[in-house]
Amino acid sequence: MSWDISKIDEWHWKEHPTGIAIKDPGNSRQVKTGGWRSLRPIHDKEKCNNCFICFVFCPEGCISFSNDEFAGVDYDYCKGCGICAKECPVDAFEMISEIEAQSKEK
Repeated sequence: MSWDISKIDEWHWKEHPTGIAIKDPGNSRQVKTGGWRSLRPIHDKEKCNNCFICFVFCPEGCISFSNDEFAGVDYDYCKGCGICAKECPVDAFEMISEIEAQSKEK
């Protein structure tokens, strides 16, 4: 499920979609939660030293590595908490608004 959030700043509180409750333990991979995100982590491979700290601290397990190198962020499940950006010792992540990120994709 994805939501059109292009005019989210104009929404009345009653217009926000209802979130989802995950009732069964261990099923978080069955429910894509990326639509909750208001900020998106953008990774800069040039700055990254592949220390794995972002991977260790990501509470959703959204960061992946392949052959000991950063491989990507699974935005289907990333909630935009910013822990990866906060913990990165070389500032390889920048948190940008989800609206800005989506407009760059178009």
